[in-house]
Amino acid sequence: MSENTSKCDIGFVGLGVMGKNLVLNLADNGYKIAAFDLDSEKVTAAMAQDVAENATGDARVIGCSSYTELLSQLKSPHLIVLSVPAGAVVDQVCQNLIGAGIHPDDIVIDTGNSLWTDTVERENKYKDNFIFFSSAVSGGEVGARFGPALMPSGSPYAWTRVKPIWSAIAAKVDAQTGKPIERTKPGEIVTQGEPCADYIGPAGAGHYVKMVHNGIEYADMQIICEAYHVLRDGLNLSTDEIADIFATWNQGVLDSYLMEISVEVLRHKDSETGTALVDLILDKAGQKGTGLWTAVSSLEVGCPAPTISQAVYARSISSFKELRGDTSRKLLPPEEVSLTEDEKKQVIEQLHDALYCAKICAYAQGFQLMKLASLEHNWDLNFASIAKIWRSGCIIRAAFLQSITDAFERNHKLENLLLDDFFAGQLSDCQQNWRLAVARATMMGIPVGAISASLSYYDSMRCAVLPANLLQGQRDFFGAHTFARVDKPENHKFHVEWTLPGRPIRKI
Repeated sequence: MSENTSKCDIGFVGLGVMGKNLVLNLADNGYKIAAFDLDSEKVTAAMAQDVAENATGDARVIGCSSYTELLSQLKSPHLIVLSVPAGAVVDQVCQNLIGAGIHPDDIVIDTGNSLWTDTVERENKYKDNFIFFSSAVSGGEVGARFGPALMPSGSPYAWTRVKPIWSAIAAKVDAQTGKPIERTKPGEIVTQGEPCADYIGPAGAGHYVKMVHNGIEYADMQIICEAYHVLRDGLNLSTDEIADIFATWNQGVLDSYLMEISVEVLRHKDSETGTALVDLILDKAGQKGTGLWTAVSSLEVGCPAPTISQAVYARSISSFKELRGDTSRKLLPPEEVSLTEDEKKQVIEQLHDALYCAKICAYAQGFQLMKLASLEHNWDLNFASIAKIWRSGCIIRAAFLQSITDAFERNHKLENLLLDDFFAGQLSDCQQNWRLAVARATMMGIPVGAISASLSYYDSMRCAVLPANLLQGQRDFFGAHTFARVDKPENHKFHVEWTLPGRPIRKI
């Protein structure tokens, strides 16, 4: 046996929750891993778990104590995967690899949630030292262990080397039904079905798509939480009753990973008190920035994404726990109205349709944002492929992603999901209940910012004439910003003196 064939296939840096599970996933699929982490205990733990879960008893994960040792353990050309926090840590690892003697034809893959512009800069920054490639990963620790959704981008040459590996470890979907092929046991390998991994585009494109994925994730989570709020405080239902409703919804068009785990969260009982654990969790939401990045990008690109933005705002307002406590004692609620059992059933039905419609709008906003970014950066994104990737292995995986795939396969130039006949029909059929749900929540004094933002988005998109004509008049009045006219070519700009004869000019 030659020295090269006896060495490891892949180097891995970073053995946190995601990193360790990716390593074990790679090992299950027949790859030998050289692993390094600054915390040696994490290396030891990964090796021990590999041995415990490996029926053959062969050492599939080799621990390394330095970057130099890591490189020495690898076949040439080297392939190194990073699972480290976004930001400066990525550059520090890259510099350490350069110091350890990495080669120009070696590939370094960043699998963290890096800001996409940082990825673009890094590809250029390190091009003389090695090939910097990126592959955003979604699915949390379970996805990383048993099949994540992968969004790779960068050098096409690097993708030819990475593709067989990524296709092996990615989540799989049945090509005929579009349903996930579940893999839940260590050592289990799924070779059938379509892998939830495909080349996204040039450097930065994959991380941008993952960023939008997370923005949609923010929106989807907030929409579910708003429905929970109405059911809890508006209908005074118990957590178990709400869990039952969500479980029923999860059998239909709302079938999704986030709905599924919401049921589990609601059912979970605290070991100390025996009460629903969710009732003991402090209502202050955390965030790591990707939802904010999506909202900011939507403003920069000029793409409306109000549902995603509102979801970010909802997390922000939750952080003001003390202030909310003060204002809750100061600001009066609306008059309480008692509902009959039949009326409660109607509210539940209306909420179901409102969730579905709001969810469609959130995805429509995310896909339009990616489309505009693709045009701006010449990425030529394949949206049917992106929807396919998201059908399994990722946090926003949902049954209706197959319908999104179908929509973009019917029309790969589709500008917005709301223009697709299927989704337009779904929204039309459900819009009355959607409106009633928002109205009911408003009268109850329960905030449904994301659901109502989606409704405003829908109404704005279906409105051929918006009041922006008055806005343009206002802008021209105080700032001479000019305006176009409906009866003239749009590129012709006009300005008038708005002050009437004999009326003095107002001073601001």
